[in-house]
Amino acid sequence: MRLFWKLFCSMVIITALACSLGGYLLIDQQFRASLDREVSALYEENDLLRYTLARELALQPIDGEAALSQLVSSISITTGRGAVAFRISDETGRSAAVKGSIPVDAAPLTAQLGEGQRGWEVVRVEERVFLHAASPLSLSGGTLYLENCREVTSLFSTRQEQYQSFFYLMLALTAIVGALSLAVASVILRPLARLSAATKRMAAGELDQRVRVDSSDELGRLSEDFNAMAARLEEQVQELKDAAQRQEDFLNSFAHEIKTPLTSIIGYADLLRSRPATAAQVRDSAGYIFSEGRRLESLSQKLMDLIVLDKQDFPLRPVPMDAFLQRVGGALLPALEKQGIRLRVRVQPADIPLEPDLMETVCLNLLDNARKAMDGRGIIILEGLVEPDGYCIRVTDNGKGIPAQELSRITEAFYMVDKSRARAQGGAGLGLAVCRRIVALHGGTMEFQSVEGTGTQVRVHLKGGGAA
Repeated sequence: MRLFWKLFCSMVIITALACSLGGYLLIDQQFRASLDREVSALYEENDLLRYTLARELALQPIDGEAALSQLVSSISITTGRGAVAFRISDETGRSAAVKGSIPVDAAPLTAQLGEGQRGWEVVRVEERVFLHAASPLSLSGGTLYLENCREVTSLFSTRQEQYQSFFYLMLALTAIVGALSLAVASVILRPLARLSAATKRMAAGELDQRVRVDSSDELGRLSEDFNAMAARLEEQVQELKDAAQRQEDFLNSFAHEIKTPLTSIIGYADLLRSRPATAAQVRDSAGYIFSEGRRLESLSQKLMDLIVLDKQDFPLRPVPMDAFLQRVGGALLPALEKQGIRLRVRVQPADIPLEPDLMETVCLNLLDNARKAMDGRGIIILEGLVEPDGYCIRVTDNGKGIPAQELSRITEAFYMVDKSRARAQGGAGLGLAVCRRIVALHGGTMEFQSVEGTGTQVRVHLKGGGAA
């Protein structure tokens, strides 16, 4: 059974039982009070008869039942109900004398009375109800009983009518209470209905569900607890989504970032394979292949720390920028020469605190983006400039440029200015997004200036360091 019907039935049943019991007790109490008044009046009549008989017997002693019957017939007592009928009988119930009509048998009552006791009983005679009283009367011939009775049929009839009226009243009251209980139960359980609906929507995946709190009672506190649970659940699910997104970003970023060192490795290996080389060229090429391989190995762990684990405290160490940028430029030299692109490196010496592998990823991404922006021969300039409050790495190309409306979005993850061209060249739209995070870890900023059809310049501003 639903809680709504449990609450509704409980309210109706409790109300009906309470009112029924209260009404029954009230009617019964009223009836008993009226009955007690009738018994008191019955005893008063009996006492009056005893007093009258005692007075008459004192004036006129009797001898035998005939004289007693004559004496009884001469006594007349009248009340508001008319003349009082009475009877004198022995303990077996045999009538010795009677005045008026008493339709009640004396034997059942007189047989129960002890010596010197009086009593009363309720007797039904067909459709009529009587109160019958008997009290001992001492005469010279022994003990007789003085009996009288009062009809109380109306008293019992009134009680029956009251019970019947109260029954119909209870039916009407139950109907009213039922209607009110429906309304009250609906209002009380409305927060539970909202909670149920919100729970179903959350089960369907809508984790932003909250319920309105209208009160501070138990249901209100339950609603508050539900909202707190929903907020925490939404937060945890979002954390799981973020973790999954970071892992996906790592895989995409790693796949993207290994292309640059692989480009250098393949370029230098192809240089050694395709044409004769001097011992110095072989040594330099092998050195680049070895260093790029080692950087690829180190870069994979650092990218995982940066993207998946969201690490923010990579150790920085002073790095000579002239040697650093010369080595960065040399790493892409074979790929650039293969496309007929010239590279110029201009560096002002300075020692800048960096994480070399990550910052090399930034520089190689910027150079590789500049390479991809070239349709044919062109020139890329890699510069390192000392600034008053730090150092600037600047990459300038004379490629196709970036439309002005795209400049503000190029560091968003997976955003590509020319999607078809980027996919054809193996791009994933993650390079600059990773670069932006790496530069932010160094406390630096990135700036982009571009003129469509003329070229692009990227400036990476780093803080700290000094002239070498």
